[in-house]
Amino acid sequence: MKKTMFKRIIATAFAAAMLSLACGCGEAAQAPQTATGEDNSLQNVLDSGKFVLGLDATFKPMGYTDDNDEIVGFDIDVAQEVCNRMGVELVKQPINWDTKEEDLNAGRIDCIWNGMSVNPSRAEQMNLSDPYMKNAMVFAVPADSEAKTMADLNGKIIGVQNGSTAQEILEGSEIAGTITVQAMATNIEALQQMELGIVDAVFLDSVVANYEITSMGKDYVVLPDGLEEEEYAIGFRKNDQKLRDEVQKILSEMKADGTLGEISTKWFGSDITTVK
Repeated sequence: MKKTMFKRIIATAFAAAMLSLACGCGEAAQAPQTATGEDNSLQNVLDSGKFVLGLDATFKPMGYTDDNDEIVGFDIDVAQEVCNRMGVELVKQPINWDTKEEDLNAGRIDCIWNGMSVNPSRAEQMNLSDPYMKNAMVFAVPADSEAKTMADLNGKIIGVQNGSTAQEILEGSEIAGTITVQAMATNIEALQQMELGIVDAVFLDSVVANYEITSMGKDYVVLPDGLEEEEYAIGFRKNDQKLRDEVQKILSEMKADGTLGEISTKWFGSDITTVK
């Protein structure tokens, strides 16, 4: 009888102890959820002293590798000034444009800042800044091409950057059924293929096409009719609101004090930015 009673007491005590332990574990498990819910995006950058910018380092003139193997461009100059005002180092990290969202969400970069066009999919996947520049999607052809309008591209092979909004627009357009779309890793590769006669035209950002023509002396012509107008924005992780807002605030300050206009004039001849 005493042994039975003793066993009951031990069992009751053991059950109480396990219940207490389980409750304690439950309270501890809630702490990471609270921490995860906090937006430390800005503080993390300030604490690390580095702001990692992801880009396709072939995208002239927004961000590209020059002849001295340095990454330069309009977006790079603007980002450098933003970092100067934040008191952190700008780290320029080349990425594969086709997997840019994966690099962002994995934490390998803090933002995607490289003439990135706004579209519904990106707005859903990222926390976008306000648009800072307008852009049009156009067809570039060799200067001696017989194609004078978009209608003349019927039956032609059109190069486009893989994973770009240009590819999405082109493949979803009315002329998609009358052309052959050839996706390539970069705009530069597509333009080189056009120079070699492998593709007949390239569908790309007007900013890029005009820079190649006016600044690099390329013998291209932009057809008068394109498919769609777009806007550029910076992409942050969905929950990184504080970092996004700080960068946006600094951009607005740069617009107001004329610094943004000076950088735009350096690269484009005038202030074509749309920051408010």
